[in-house]
Amino acid sequence: MYQGFYNLASGMLTQSRNLNVVSNNMVNIQTAGYKKDKMVSSTFQEEMMYRTGKHYKEGSEALATTSKIRTAERTYVNYEQGAFDQTDGIYDFAMGDRGFFCIETPMGIRYTRNGSFSVDEEGYLTLNGMGRVLGTDGPIQIDNEDFTVDSRGRIRVAETEGGGEDGESETTIRDLGALRVVDFADYEQLHKEDYGLFSTNQEVQEVESPSIVWKSVERSNVDMVEEMTSMMTSQRALQSAAQVLKMYDQIMSKSASDVGRL
Repeated sequence: MYQGFYNLASGMLTQSRNLNVVSNNMVNIQTAGYKKDKMVSSTFQEEMMYRTGKHYKEGSEALATTSKIRTAERTYVNYEQGAFDQTDGIYDFAMGDRGFFCIETPMGIRYTRNGSFSVDEEGYLTLNGMGRVLGTDGPIQIDNEDFTVDSRGRIRVAETEGGGEDGESETTIRDLGALRVVDFADYEQLHKEDYGLFSTNQEVQEVESPSIVWKSVERSNVDMVEEMTSMMTSQRALQSAAQVLKMYDQIMSKSASDVGRL
């Protein structure tokens, strides 16, 4: 009887934690580059059940293995690439392959798949509220909005000089910088932080030929139908465990009050 309290209570705690993960995924479904989380549950140490005779206890036979208390083991991040949304915004970038953008934050360099950038007061390309976007030669400053971006992330401006009375003009191409894209050997060592940022202590690998899609952003890889199904499943499991736990409490109350008087 008492074991049932532990089983039901641990199940309720596990489902509650899973609901927190699911709700966080659903909240970030519109966050560019967001990677969904998935909670995996496990059990505490398993207990072996044995069958023995009435009189002779030697030679007990293992019947089965039973799991007593359920608990949340860990949360995994799904790094599957999301679909692209064409925004036509000149400061929007999407990653067409593996890799991460580099953001210079007050806590150090952080990494993200969110390419919905803007410019700050000084004209530097930035991720809103997080920090400046790093290029191969440091932060990228945009001093001319008539720029173009190629598939390798190189930002360039075509500037025309001359064209006066003599009618002669000269067009030069000026580089504003190139987006720095890095990758990692082991994504399991990435630590997920707020606002779609990641940090890690492992060595970064520079991506020499990234695949950048300009004027687009990567959608989150959250499947709303899947998350809704998971949410309803967890809610029903939580409600069922709570109802059975209430029944256990009523039975124990009767055994202590009514049966005890007999």
